[in-house]
Amino acid sequence: MNGIVIFFIVIGLVVLICIGWVVGVYNKLVNTRQHVKDAWSGVDVELKRRYDLIPNLVETVKGYASHESQTLENVIAARNQAAGNQGSVASQAQDENALVGAMRQLAVVVEQYPDLKADTQFMNLQGELAETENRLASARRLYNGNVRELNTTIETFPNLIIAGTMNFEKAEYFEIEDETIREAPKVSF
Repeated sequence: MNGIVIFFIVIGLVVLICIGWVVGVYNKLVNTRQHVKDAWSGVDVELKRRYDLIPNLVETVKGYASHESQTLENVIAARNQAAGNQGSVASQAQDENALVGAMRQLAVVVEQYPDLKADTQFMNLQGELAETENRLASARRLYNGNVRELNTTIETFPNLIIAGTMNFEKAEYFEIEDETIREAPKVSF
């Protein structure tokens, strides 16, 4: 009789350990997914701040460079496209790439107007935009770090069994392709 009781106790402990493991993995996946969502909301806040600054910057430039209307229209169109995007992270990144390109064109225009570069309102807006870009880069790093943690948790064995069974999906990284980041800086004396 004692052998049967011990057998059932051992089986009961194994079942409890398995259930505990499943619950633990599930809770980790839910927690990590929530961190990804929270980090994306931080990225979203900074993107909206950027979108709010761009029209003011364009209006300031317009006063000095009204004949550069095509460039200014491209910036506003790219801003509107990115601000209105409600799609996937990859879709948002694509629109952000277009916006970064349009802003680069605007920077080229600004270089042609020394009076504009000295304008106090323009300098303040440019400073706020630079601060926003830094905050956005930080938020993007946090988001991508959480995505990495979620994706690693989903892909590692034996977690992938629970993740697949409970329909957890990998998240997309938010990557903006900026070719200038990969270029070596030009130094001239």
